[in-house]
Amino acid sequence: MKRAGNELRIIAGQWRGRRVAFPDSEGLRPTGDRIRETLFNWLQAYLPGARCLDLFAGSGALGLEALSRGAAEVVFVERARPVVQSLEANLSKLQAQGGRVIQLDAMRYLDGAPRPFDVVFLDPPFGSDIIGACCSRLEDGGWLSADAFVYLEHDAAKPLPPLPPNWSLHRSGRAGQVAYHLARRALVSTS
Repeated sequence: MKRAGNELRIIAGQWRGRRVAFPDSEGLRPTGDRIRETLFNWLQAYLPGARCLDLFAGSGALGLEALSRGAAEVVFVERARPVVQSLEANLSKLQAQGGRVIQLDAMRYLDGAPRPFDVVFLDPPFGSDIIGACCSRLEDGGWLSADAFVYLEHDAAKPLPPLPPNWSLHRSGRAGQVAYHLARRALVSTS
């Protein structure tokens, strides 16, 4: 998706070139074009049919791109009501099947009953220190499929917090002030 003001353009897939708008909201900062392109190149073999969680959905850039590229389901979690309404309107405009918006704080969502996801997009408000806590809850709470991917985006001036021991960094990159990573979960053997 390319950004033009408060508008995004979906890069590829069934909605390639379609534009969606999003509202002004404090901390809302869609993932940059180059980063999104790189991320979805990394995920292209794993995305078709995947169940995805866009935990800090914001503009919906990551989740909408995933649906456009063949994800079976994307759950968008967002706490700000105007942003939730925008996400719902965009899903309706695109006649998106498999997209569901939940208005709730991300950590409260992770306190609920888990349903394992294949891909999780974890792009919290820029500069927050919540990534480590989210990763722990995703791993310990049963939110991830056996070999799930977790996308992590954070301020490049800060180190990536420690990840659960059975996660490994699959790919990493940096664009300006943003560091981004794709981690992969490995099933823990109990034998």
